[in-house]
Amino acid sequence: MTRVKVFTPPRPYEAVIENGLLERAGPHLLGLLGDRRRLLVITVPPVRRRWGKKLADSLVTAGFTPEFVEMRDGERYKRLATVEELAEKMMRRGADRNVVVIAFGGGVVGDVAGMLASVYMRGVDLVQIPTTVQAQVDASIGGKTGVNLRAGKNLVGTFHQPLAVLIDPAVLSTLPEREFRAGTYESLKAGVIGLPELFRALENVQIKMLRQNAKALEWVIAESVRLKAEVVSADEREGGLRRVLNLGHTIGHALEAATGYRHFLHGEAVAWGMIAATHIAAAMDRIDRDSARRILDAVLAMGPLPAVNTRSQGVLRRLQADKKTRDGVVHFVLPREIGKVEIVNDVPTKVVVEAVDELRRLSKQ
Repeated sequence: MTRVKVFTPPRPYEAVIENGLLERAGPHLLGLLGDRRRLLVITVPPVRRRWGKKLADSLVTAGFTPEFVEMRDGERYKRLATVEELAEKMMRRGADRNVVVIAFGGGVVGDVAGMLASVYMRGVDLVQIPTTVQAQVDASIGGKTGVNLRAGKNLVGTFHQPLAVLIDPAVLSTLPEREFRAGTYESLKAGVIGLPELFRALENVQIKMLRQNAKALEWVIAESVRLKAEVVSADEREGGLRRVLNLGHTIGHALEAATGYRHFLHGEAVAWGMIAATHIAAAMDRIDRDSARRILDAVLAMGPLPAVNTRSQGVLRRLQADKKTRDGVVHFVLPREIGKVEIVNDVPTKVVVEAVDELRRLSKQ
């Protein structure tokens, strides 16, 4: 078992990583929730079918009363309408401010359930139990919640830290390989940002072998969580340092929005975004050629990515609506070397266009 402390107000909390933890979720929460026994588990049908009984059994055995509330599955349902729909369901069930919301699913469930918990009756407690690689290594840590607008991704949201994050790598066994790989790009991102050892472990990894090696997978998840926790603890609300976590997300989010959140999984868009950021850094002489090549090779070696068909002008329009744009200026997180990135705001439009063109070229190879 690995325990990672996240130091954020109003209280610190732990991310616990261990194979088989889902079966022990009930006893783990007993000491955390005191005499509160009513839990509303927000999830999606596929996760409930595969893992719902195991979680429910653990919670009931520990004396909790869990109720499952389902939302529709997919990024396109990460909207304010879904938050309202879930809040109405909670109200009809008589949920009061003493209820605890459990986000049981991937990144979309975590974001939506987290936002729901942050605004329902002006805020109720939240526990994150992520079930995808992307959610385990990144989205469940740090308290960010949010939904999408037609203009762009995560443009409406809150900060609402959970009471705990319970991470069981064993639940990843039922993920399709594409979803598993998409989440692993987030760990690769963590390596580029500040963990050279993690990057080295992943730059030549075979996804099938990683899935089969429980010890190695738990280590990759734990290291990714450590980096996220360290950054979030130093900058909870993205005033400065936390912005480095957006490596690959500037153009990645634009690609997702431009394709209606139907073409790319989030991690795949981030993967293309990392390639674009590396291209931009190289074009501006901010990274050495060898490091740039290693990042590019590592991303492409993990497996096939959906083709980039979006034109550069479409990406540029989306960038203006991105949260990372300040006073009309787009801020990019660019790699300097393996394990070090920087935030820049002087990227010429011509270089961004060339980067998107390069994505289209690479995706056709």
